[in-house]
Amino acid sequence: MDTETIRTARLRLEPLAVRHAAEMAEVLGDPALHTFIGGSPETPERLRDRYARLVAGPPPGRDESWLNWVIHLDGPDRLVGYVQATVTRDHAAVAWVVGTRWQGRGIAGEAAVALVDWLRARGTAVVATIHPDHAASSAVARGAGLVPTGDRVDREIVWRYGGREPE
Repeated sequence: MDTETIRTARLRLEPLAVRHAAEMAEVLGDPALHTFIGGSPETPERLRDRYARLVAGPPPGRDESWLNWVIHLDGPDRLVGYVQATVTRDHAAVAWVVGTRWQGRGIAGEAAVALVDWLRARGTAVVATIHPDHAASSAVARGAGLVPTGDRVDREIVWRYGGREPE
């Protein structure tokens, strides 16, 4: 499965490229952003190296695909976050991150719905793992049609696509 540009009413999800690293280092630079996703802000150089590995894909012999998009906000046409999916033969594990400056505007929700719809249109089951205290991410998951399960991975709740009301 390969990435392609995905458009919404006000967003453009563009396949990740190494050239996005410098701008994304600014977007992801707030240490508070890493409370639930882990890690810490990375320098543009380290992010460039990480993006090069992501764009190259998984090592040979791994039965998965790494799909990554940066989120462009139309209007000012700037990067504001990313969405990703690790696709195996069973499902796609999805995630979304929006920089703190742009949170609270529905961007993560709009991007997550677009990502889930894109994957579902290709017949892919969708899951996400979300920290139990991350209310905002849980709301995004619900809006994208995911429902919490009783399963846990590394103390995070596993959410699965269960459908949603048509928009």
